[in-house]
Amino acid sequence: MALSIGAALGLAVLAGGCSSIRDHRGYLVDKTLVESVQAGIDNRLSVERTLGRPTFVSQFGNQDWYYVSRETKTPAFLRPRAYDQMVLRVRFDEQGNVVGVDRKGMEQVARIDPEGDTTPTLGRERGFLEDLFGNVGAVGGPGGAQVPTGPGPNGS
Repeated sequence: MALSIGAALGLAVLAGGCSSIRDHRGYLVDKTLVESVQAGIDNRLSVERTLGRPTFVSQFGNQDWYYVSRETKTPAFLRPRAYDQMVLRVRFDEQGNVVGVDRKGMEQVARIDPEGDTTPTLGRERGFLEDLFGNVGAVGGPGGAQVPTGPGPNGS
């Protein structure tokens, strides 16, 4: 009986170690506050008081405000993967009034899978031994530094 309880407890500990770790990164979204921002009614000050400072501000053109929120899962021994994302963009006119509010989600996430284990490069392919011993004999060989032979401090 004690052996089966110990085995069950051990199995529960092992199974618990394989669970995913959930993590939140970025802006904490309150849907009621996000939906309360309206074009033609709000301005920069009211948006800042409602939503707080943005995650970042656009650097070119109109200064749009972006609020970025991302939920990730990290399975055991693997890299984090995003399973939910929200990017809220608040657009302003020259006077600082809200012109529009855009919401984007996971459709904006691009999954990029590298092809193969190596990065293609221009030039010839060299093996491990060529990389290791490639410079042997190159010092002082043809096209390298010339040994002085005439009159002078080093050339008798």
